[in-house]
Amino acid sequence: MRLVAKGLTAILSVITIGAALSLTLPPAFAGDGNSKNVTEDEIVRALAPQPKKPLTRGLSIAPQADPAPNPAETKLIQSVRGRATRSLSSTEREELASVAKDKPNIDLEITFDYNSADISTKSLPSVQALGRALTSPDLKGSTFVVAGHTDAAGSEGYNQELSERRADSIKRYLVAKHSIAAADLVTVGYGKSKLKDPNQPMAEVNRRVQVVNMENKTTASK
Repeated sequence: MRLVAKGLTAILSVITIGAALSLTLPPAFAGDGNSKNVTEDEIVRALAPQPKKPLTRGLSIAPQADPAPNPAETKLIQSVRGRATRSLSSTEREELASVAKDKPNIDLEITFDYNSADISTKSLPSVQALGRALTSPDLKGSTFVVAGHTDAAGSEGYNQELSERRADSIKRYLVAKHSIAAADLVTVGYGKSKLKDPNQPMAEVNRRVQVVNMENKTTASK
């Protein structure tokens, strides 16, 4: 009887410890399906222009004026604002990519239904957060590039067309649900030409939407 009692006591102790551990594990162990969704604050921080650092320490200096806009960049942005995604030439797409590389940007892992430009249900929170961020006081009025990217599966032409359709899908949602001016959203597709992880061309990280803050309330006026 004593052996049986000791055995029961040991089993109960294991169960108790296991229950205690399950209550103290961090949320990541819960298998949260929304772990890849970003928040409005994260998007705003990523897309907001970086504050200028003072040139000297301990001295009171007059605020530095913003540098004059680059004429070539301004001309490019104005030429593509309001344009249909498919109307952009390969040269214009590459010029946009070159200008965008030094601008505030964020990659969003937004998934779509299979072989479709329909935003998946699990990615809607990220798209909704994007809409709130782009209409926040820190970002409202800027011109943004919404760039679609795919992985390396499929032909170049197929992926180019799919990336354009998906970028357009994000733009339509932002215009319809968050009243963002269509001309403030420049959509472009890059297909599989700019993989985020070239060493793993089929990886999920390559299937993304990149948002770039091209101009901060400078030439976005109508």
